[in-house]
Parts: sequence; structure tokens; C-alpha cells
Amino acid sequence: MAWDPNYRTRSSRLPSSLARAPEHALKISQKAIEDQLKICGHKRDADVLELFLSKKELTDVIDLSRFRKLKYLWLHHNKLHEITFLTRNYCLTELYLNNNAIIDIEGLHYLPSLHILMLHHNELTNIDATVKELKGMLNLKILSLYQNPFCQYNLYRLYTIYHLPGVELLDRKQVTEKERRSMITIFNHKKAHIVQSIAFRGKVDASWDPRSPFKQKKASRVPKGFSFANNVSKIVFDDPEDAVFVRSLKRSVMTFTSLNWNTVPKREEKYLEDRGTKPPQMLTITLR
Repeated sequence: MAWDPNYRTRSSRLPSSLARAPEHALKISQKAIEDQLKICGHKRDADVLELFLSKKELTDVIDLSRFRKLKYLWLHHNKLHEITFLTRNYCLTELYLNNNAIIDIEGLHYLPSLHILMLHHNELTNIDATVKELKGMLNLKILSLYQNPFCQYNLYRLYTIYHLPGVELLDRKQVTEKERRSMITIFNHKKAHIVQSIAFRGKVDASWDPRSPFKQKKASRVPKGFSFANNVSKIVFDDPEDAVFVRSLKRSVMTFTSLNWNTVPKREEKYLEDRGTKPPQMLTITLR
């Protein structure tokens, strides 16, 4: 259900038996907030940086946009079903909504500064809608979603990591590089193909996607008559074997050294011969 700014006014047009329930819930949240302000001694809304509203039996919350500088909000262990009360709290960095009955998180995309989000132990069933709502949160680093119905999906963790690459801690576990590689292989076959091609020094075909960061470069041709480091000999020999011999002298020298096992005495020879036996010799082979 899309968020409607006239939701509160529409509820007044409902039958009295249905409209009375949300009004009563809003009054309870209003009283809980006023009690918190008195405890903290805040007289201005601009001074409120945190609100502790957990374990208040709340089923709904009044609009909190009046607290423009609110940074920390605790609403865990209540009975909330939706989140429609955070529309202009752009400074909010930590939000604790765990242990509620939330079925939809529509409205969280209004929180661009959110760094920590706790949503475990709720009733979220649509993983696609949940991930879509959180995609725009570039500052979100710590996320908790366990004990929701969609967590029964076998690839739930990798799917979440794939769509929310900025998250570093998911369900109290650090996101590893192995998981990031696995989610690319499973959910992004084209990118996995590119990574594997580069790993095995293969050529990357970027023609399938014009937005790909891998652009093919035009092959550069060597100018005519160009010689690399002046190693190309221009002397003409009458005998081809002379040309091969001169060229071989310019090659790098390779040397292989190994122990000459023919000079190493056997076990029986060690006891039969004198102690003044010669030490084993080293065999060296030089190639060009």
C-alpha cells in the first residue's frame, strides 16, 4: 500500500468504531513521546536527538517529522505493523524496529542518513519489496533481518548482499569477500563471465552492454621499419647459419645448476673408502 499523506484525515471519515482504534493508538504514542521529552528535559523539538519508545505497546506512532534533528530512535518490542511516521527525519542514523509485527517497510527510503537498521523478529514476507526500499540507502552498513518469514529462502543472505552491496554487517555476521564472489556468480552471470575472463587473461567482449566499464581498445600497429630496443640486426649474411649464430649470441643466458650424483658416494662406499674422499661436485649447464 502506497503511503498517503491524507491517511490521518481519511481515518476520520471511517465509521466511528473503526476510526476510534487508530485515534486511540496515536494518543498512546503521543503520551509516550511527551513523557520522554519531560524525562530528558527537552523544551524545543530541535533539541531532540533521540527517542526511547520501546516496550510501550504501541500499534501506531504519530508523525515524527517535527523532530528534524532526530538521530537515534528505539521502537523495538512494540506492536507496529507499518512505518508511515518517518517522512522528514533526514538526520536519523540508527533505527531499532526489531520485535514488532511489521509487514511492510514502505517509507524507509526517506532516511538517506540511516547507518544502522534493526528489523529482525518481524513479519516481512516480500524480500523483493524489502530490498527495493533499502536500495537507496548508501550509508546503510549494519542491517538485521533474521527471524522474518522471507529468511526461509535458501539464498536469502546472498540475495540481500547482492542488492545491498554497501552493507558490511548482515544479521550480526560480517559480509565476507567469498560471499560477494558467490553472489556475483549466482545473480550476475555477465559480470561473473567478465571476472573469469580477466582472471584467465582472456579477452572481454564488452559489446553486449554499452554501459560496461570494460571498453575495447583499438589495436595499435608497429610503424614500418621500427625495431624494439635496436635488437633487430640489419646485417645481411651470405650463410644463414652465420645469421643464426650471431642472433644466438644476443639471447639471454640461462644457467641450470644441479648436484652431480655420480660424485656422491653410496652408503657402502662411505665405509670402504678413506675419510679423505672428495666432496660432491656441482654440475652447471649454460644455455642461450
